[in-house]
Amino acid sequence: MIKFGTGGWRAVIGDDFTRENIRRVAAAFVSMAKEENKADKPVIIGYDRRFLSIAAAKWVTEVIVKAGIKVWFLPRSAPTPLIMHTVLKNALHFGFEITASHNPSEYNGIKLIVEEGRDAPVEVTEKLEKIILSVENIESTDFDAAVKEGLVEYKHNLFNDYLDDITTAVDMKALRARGLRVLFDCMHGSGVYPLIVVFNTARCTIDTINLNRDAYFGGQMPAPSEESLQILKYQVKLGGYDFGIAMDGDGDRLAIIDKTGRYINANEILCLLYYYLVKYKGWRGGVVRNLATTHTLDAIAASFGEECYEVPVGFKYISAKIDEIDAVLGGESSGGLTVRGHIHGKDSVYAASLFSEMICVTGKSPSELVDEIESIYGRRVLVEDNLTFAPEKKEAVNRLIMADRRLPAFDEEIEKVNYIDGCKVYFKNGDFVICRFSGTEPLLRIFAESEKPEKAQSYIDRFKEFAGV
Repeated sequence: MIKFGTGGWRAVIGDDFTRENIRRVAAAFVSMAKEENKADKPVIIGYDRRFLSIAAAKWVTEVIVKAGIKVWFLPRSAPTPLIMHTVLKNALHFGFEITASHNPSEYNGIKLIVEEGRDAPVEVTEKLEKIILSVENIESTDFDAAVKEGLVEYKHNLFNDYLDDITTAVDMKALRARGLRVLFDCMHGSGVYPLIVVFNTARCTIDTINLNRDAYFGGQMPAPSEESLQILKYQVKLGGYDFGIAMDGDGDRLAIIDKTGRYINANEILCLLYYYLVKYKGWRGGVVRNLATTHTLDAIAASFGEECYEVPVGFKYISAKIDEIDAVLGGESSGGLTVRGHIHGKDSVYAASLFSEMICVTGKSPSELVDEIESIYGRRVLVEDNLTFAPEKKEAVNRLIMADRRLPAFDEEIEKVNYIDGCKVYFKNGDFVICRFSGTEPLLRIFAESEKPEKAQSYIDRFKEFAGV
């Protein structure tokens, strides 16, 4: 079974992520595009720097062009936000990014982007999954022959519009005036080129580590977690940089390291940028977060007479809600965000550029800004635990918690319970705990937030014990 989760289809290379299955996805896509009368425009195909990504992009292309649909192909790896931007700016019907985002190195996958540069919604991916089951004969052509025939067009200048939009949106004068020194941990990913160009355009110093392509991501997870950024933390302090930046494999997740070596997590970045845009730049509007993201955003929004809107996990829900209520910003605790007026998906190149603007305009370090937020709204800590399980255990846990809706015996009084995406328990003291299955990996994820990490961990432990995992 080929299943598209919250971030596309992801599978282990050589197990399910194979040439045959990749071609099956492409063949099903062709059927869907023709059925919907959307085969009249080119399809943009990009890829990250993972093992097999370039080859997979060509396999998808060979099937699509055989069906008479033209393909725009990138001559170098590209972050997912660029593909979204290209679909949006050129009014295309579809785009593909070959990536497994932040998953371990043994994974790869496919993200489908639809009109307006959005993540494919559930109704589209479910339709695609059904068509995949009926795929029999797959026709394809040779990639190089398709290039010679003009069916595949290499697009060398797509980065220009994307970079121009970012540098127009960001206060480049403030960056030039400050002359930041930043260390960028590329994490062997595809967000390398555009961020370097932005900082060079702003005449800031940007040095890099982990710049090379490495199929094993240096032995680390390609996700900008505190654990994976120990070298960046050390080198930022040692080199006297203003701060450090890190992105995941396809450039849609972000983390910051302060000059003191302090890790600024995704929740803190969201709070800082929303606070900055509303307080310092005078923007008006609410903010959107998913169920597993800090409630500090709620407090910040309320203090400015705005509202924080909660949606299920999956950035497609965040972007849709931003449009609906014209929110200033939307994001999630896993490290992705977007801002009103930009693309409809996560973009760490833009987020990192805006974060840099914030540092220049306020004249404060990331740590000083986090401390300012905590002094006003209090300190809240989000703790996460990812648990593996046997297939049969998933069914039992799902039945116990999601179907039968049974809960552990918590010490704190419960205000309400939400089952829109997993099981989220809201406590009357403002804390919460959420238990849900990952949409991209075989994991049970439990998040909890409280004023102290020990309290948050106690909620998680109670859930783990109750579920028997």
